[in-house]
Amino acid sequence: MSTSIADAKRRIVLPGATPGDVYDIQKVDESRFVLIKLQRPDAPRRKKKADVLRAISDSPLHPAMSWEELKKTTREP
Repeated sequence: MSTSIADAKRRIVLPGATPGDVYDIQKVDESRFVLIKLQRPDAPRRKKKADVLRAISDSPLHPAMSWEELKKTTREP
């Protein structure tokens, strides 16, 4: 067992902890705390270019007319 002292910003260095570790802190009573290390979620899978293009084409928010038609209807001659 090791002893740690809180600094002016109320931080404590945990032996064996690595940057980015997440802990659940539970107060048991006035002088006792329980720290439970939480598991990091897996990083989301990166989408491939084909998946992104398929999502764009399947989206209902894309224009129904071509760019050329849009240019003709929106610009003055």
